[in-house]
Amino acid sequence: MKPTVYYGSIIHGQSAHFASLAAKYEEMMTRLDLSTIAKGDKVAVKMHLGFRDGFQTVPVFFVRRLVKRVKEVGAYPYVTDNPTAVYNAVDRGYTQETCGCPIIPVSGVKDGYRYETEIGYRTVDKMNMAGALHDADALINLVHVKGHQTCGYGGAFKNLALGGYCGEDRWHKIHGVEDSAPWVSPEKLTPGHAEKLVSSCPCGALKYDPDKRTLTNLWHECMNGNCLECLEADRDVGALNLTQANFAAFQELMAVAAGKVLETFSSDKVFHLGFLLDITPQCDCPGLISPPVVPDIGIVAGRDIVAMEQAALDLVAQASLIPKMIPPYIKKTNLDPGIPLHPFQRIWGAWKDPYLVCSYGEKLGLGSIDYHLKEILPPEETVKMQEPNRVFERQPTFY
Repeated sequence: MKPTVYYGSIIHGQSAHFASLAAKYEEMMTRLDLSTIAKGDKVAVKMHLGFRDGFQTVPVFFVRRLVKRVKEVGAYPYVTDNPTAVYNAVDRGYTQETCGCPIIPVSGVKDGYRYETEIGYRTVDKMNMAGALHDADALINLVHVKGHQTCGYGGAFKNLALGGYCGEDRWHKIHGVEDSAPWVSPEKLTPGHAEKLVSSCPCGALKYDPDKRTLTNLWHECMNGNCLECLEADRDVGALNLTQANFAAFQELMAVAAGKVLETFSSDKVFHLGFLLDITPQCDCPGLISPPVVPDIGIVAGRDIVAMEQAALDLVAQASLIPKMIPPYIKKTNLDPGIPLHPFQRIWGAWKDPYLVCSYGEKLGLGSIDYHLKEILPPEETVKMQEPNRVFERQPTFY
């Protein structure tokens, strides 16, 4: 059977509590059936708490309601993220009091609470899985859906793959795996030609070290697929062999790394919820307030990470971009409606196909890209329902 992905739209059929996104969220949690979490289980609620000024993550309103549901089955939830995000989470409204449970660093206060994990992908043989995920009895993958400079999209896989390992692995193994697919021929790279290539890049992605005679690519800045100016400048020399395979390596490693986290849990104790609200062009790591580039859509939820991720991407594709909200520092957007691209590809480059991580996840046996979308309290349905008596706060009712 196709896995079910529950969907609650931001659009409601009536201006009433029973039709709102909050009511849909409550019903979605009921459909997920958290009762498979055992009494006494320690439940990791993995989310990104943001950095510095970046408040556009999963609102604490939803976190608290989820925590309450977990407590109702007799389990012990805790919110967890990387040490820095946890330390200053209070600046963005996340505290033990507001969330309703402890907030702990996923890998310890000094990033040393870790388990060495076999990865075996290209140049990455091992990584250090964060202890607070590894040791948990159950996992709730609480995801803010947004764009991502390196792979086009940051969602459920990224929340576990980059957020589930120590900082050194996140920044020096997953980021940088693109170089595992050879893309430059040093013997053809004269200093003069290297400088020409650097000058040709409008995004500032290419850097040349004349002392080491090495050319490097800042993959998160490179927008190939939308921009091919370095390849054009290299046409008569052939020093570059940039292809989509470089960018795909990041996606595949995300699927592998997330899969290793999921292996530590029983399949009936893993849940995924994706919030398609404040869909910013970049991930939450820069710690910036960014313009939403896609309209608010709603919430998706399921037990299959691949299906939930695929559904989130499909909903973003149906919503389409808001061109006037794309910041001017994103220099090579492709808004040509005649070219079939996902909205995140239009922003960050056609070679950063956000669906690749789903395909890789399916190949690894983590789920299915073929899913059944079940909409909860759709507006077409609630608009026909009898409106209940309204309660207005004309005096301190404390309802």
